[in-house]
Amino acid sequence: MGVIEVDRARARGPRVIPDRPWADPVLDEAAAAVHRGVLTAGVPALTATRGDAEIRSLRVEALSRAAAGYEHVIERLISHDQGNPDLWLWLGRTRIEQAWALKPDAKARAVQAHRLQAFHAAMESARRPLLIAASLAPADPVPWECLMWLALGLDRPRPDKDSVWSECVRRWPTLFAAHLARLITLSPGWGGTAQEMFAFARSTAARAPEGSPLPALIPLAHFENVAAERSPMSRSGWFSFDVQREIVSVAGHWTDRHLGGVHPRSIEAHNAFGAAFYVADLRRPARGHLARTGGRFSRLPWSHLGEPQQQFLRACGRLNVITN
Repeated sequence: MGVIEVDRARARGPRVIPDRPWADPVLDEAAAAVHRGVLTAGVPALTATRGDAEIRSLRVEALSRAAAGYEHVIERLISHDQGNPDLWLWLGRTRIEQAWALKPDAKARAVQAHRLQAFHAAMESARRPLLIAASLAPADPVPWECLMWLALGLDRPRPDKDSVWSECVRRWPTLFAAHLARLITLSPGWGGTAQEMFAFARSTAARAPEGSPLPALIPLAHFENVAAERSPMSRSGWFSFDVQREIVSVAGHWTDRHLGGVHPRSIEAHNAFGAAFYVADLRRPARGHLARTGGRFSRLPWSHLGEPQQQFLRACGRLNVITN
């Protein structure tokens, strides 16, 4: 069954599929198996992505989150296949995901110096496997995308961040996850400025190929900008009329389909636009985008409102978006 709107079924709520913002049955099965500790199930799912950076980026991100706590198993797999770039990439990204879990929030840093040191050490441990992955597959942009997140987490100097960004987009100019990492790097909350963040988002959206989810950088940039000023936020007061008009315009020109089918990151884009229209109280377009998520929510931008699943559920409940 598809997604429907049922005004009388508000109390039922949507059928939510947590932290799986994709339409990829292979990844669904592999992520579930890896989460259970069967990491061998992730290997063919990664091997199959060689040559398609968008799918590769999505799968390594998802499988690395599922593998958090199992890095020793990936290391054991590498010991039997040391020339496999997929395994080195998976190990590096898994260490990044594990490191993020250690990061203290800004308010706690003064009293949690030891935890900040642990976070930096864990993040730094991802560098070597990612560089090995890059050397084993020189044309692959995904190790460089992962290194962008590493540079962001370690708050490396701007030239270092610019360098890995350049290496990534030189290999795959439209990689969505790399552009998202760049957007956050340029955001006010991460040491950048609103001016350069919006200039980047708008220029990227303007030249995005048909079917690309890159136009979703516009609502994501507005979320980042407002969240840098106050957090967490209620729905009220998020976006001015001019901001709403820009998001409506961008959404109106975006299509999630092209000749090759739906982009692997389209559900994330629907989450971005749906959340933006929801906080702006533009109910019809919000319903349209949230309905197309199939109950699969992404961490961004819902985390700016609070706990992502709770916020997604609340939005779907208020908009009467039900999934069957």
